[in-house]
Amino acid sequence: MRVEVRVDGGEQELRSLYDWLRQDAAVRRGARVSMPAAPAGPESMGAFAEVLQLVTDNAWSAASFALALSTWRQTRPARRRVTVQRGGTTVVVENGGDEEVSRLIRVLEEAADDDTQGEGHQGEGQ
Repeated sequence: MRVEVRVDGGEQELRSLYDWLRQDAAVRRGARVSMPAAPAGPESMGAFAEVLQLVTDNAWSAASFALALSTWRQTRPARRRVTVQRGGTTVVVENGGDEEVSRLIRVLEEAADDDTQGEGHQGEGQ
């Protein structure tokens, strides 16, 4: 499963979250976190990251990720809006309240369940 994370506030905020997630043992256990550089455009001075990517495996814990994200947001002087996208589903975390965090966990767990069920069906037909 691939999850994309965007942070309002520019590349510095994105790098801060990237470092935070890479240092979190629970997140590292089930996801590979990367920050691919965006391709440089003709008027751009260079490529900069716009998004974090998490590629997850069967040990993925949406709750661990949501907790790490929520904790990171609490350390920031300005609570940045974070957008998490999985496939065609997007969750925006603006205030970091329990309802938003619960929705994020629910959406990511449902996406992981859909991926697991899809893999099972593909294997049955072969």
